[in-house]
Amino acid sequence: MSGDAPQLKRWRMVLGRYADPALDGPALDGAERRMDRALDYLYARELAQRGLRQDKPAFGSLDPSRLSALDWIGEVRELFPRSVLEMLQSHAVDRLGLTELLSDPRTLDSLEPNRDLLKALVAFKGRASPAVQDKIREVARKVVEDTIRRLKPSIDRAFSGRRNRFRRSQTKRLQDFDWRATIRDNLKSYDPERKRIIADRLRFTGRSRRQLPWTIILCVDQSGSMLGSVIYAAVMAAILSALPSVDVRLVVFDTSVVDLTSEVADPVSVLMSVQLGGGTDIGRAVQYCEQQIKQPSRTIFVLLSDFCEGGPVAPMVAAVRRMASARVTLIGLAALDDQAAPDYDRATAQLLANAGMQIAALTPDRFAEWIAGIIE
Repeated sequence: MSGDAPQLKRWRMVLGRYADPALDGPALDGAERRMDRALDYLYARELAQRGLRQDKPAFGSLDPSRLSALDWIGEVRELFPRSVLEMLQSHAVDRLGLTELLSDPRTLDSLEPNRDLLKALVAFKGRASPAVQDKIREVARKVVEDTIRRLKPSIDRAFSGRRNRFRRSQTKRLQDFDWRATIRDNLKSYDPERKRIIADRLRFTGRSRRQLPWTIILCVDQSGSMLGSVIYAAVMAAILSALPSVDVRLVVFDTSVVDLTSEVADPVSVLMSVQLGGGTDIGRAVQYCEQQIKQPSRTIFVLLSDFCEGGPVAPMVAAVRRMASARVTLIGLAALDDQAAPDYDRATAQLLANAGMQIAALTPDRFAEWIAGIIE
């Protein structure tokens, strides 16, 4: 039995107050009891929402009726590793509706900034007090800075230009290492005893740079289901707008169309401008973006949406067909995030594909590679 104790303890904490009494056999130590209480505070709410009776008494001072959200955050921060803390925090805000976590600036100070928290905060910000609004902006800034720091190197590599084997470069980058030229130029240093070339002159290729400007129009659905992709779209727009010879336009929509091009360099302002809820009129947004096109053959139009059109589909398809005929490069993204797991209206997406739009779900680095492959 003693060998089964750790497993029984884990099951006891998984099942919480609804565990069979037989699982109470292996006694939980002090830290394990605190973990059990913290998990009960969170997940007993979900079970109660499903109609399960909470017959077991709560535990001491950690009874849900007396424990504050700030106290709970302090407990889980102390008891669990960061990865588990972020998951519990996400469940609390996103799945279980613990909005008290978001209504107190002190609580927001203690939350771990991450994209899941930012999604919840952006959804909540319309109901937040001015003090909480400031904290939401602060969390958004931290998450955006972390996302840019993570994405920018791969995007810079994607846009560094095509390799030109006839051009030499003094910049030593592994991806530009020309091993053929290096071997050729160092053959005289061949060591017959060790059977190897002693290379003292490494060769690196240069890269061709684009000269003519391109316009990238990001047309972003701001419905709740697309919120994770909206965060990445705001960050990508900021990074792309800093590239030479690239003009980025950013448009967000629901039933209204809002042009945020003037804010494109500040993704935090973009996210604070997003308004969730309401219907979706994709056709109206696509028609607006169509009117912004000046050089069709050097324009990339990106529609980021779940393609769940609230109005007639025909105007949207007609606008896409006109842009395709004008040689605009078109892509419809059903997802733009780390998982690239799309959930979208496949029938509408197929209509857009038939009209000339490529449909995909991409991670941000693959999206950057796709854009770079076009404009280089």
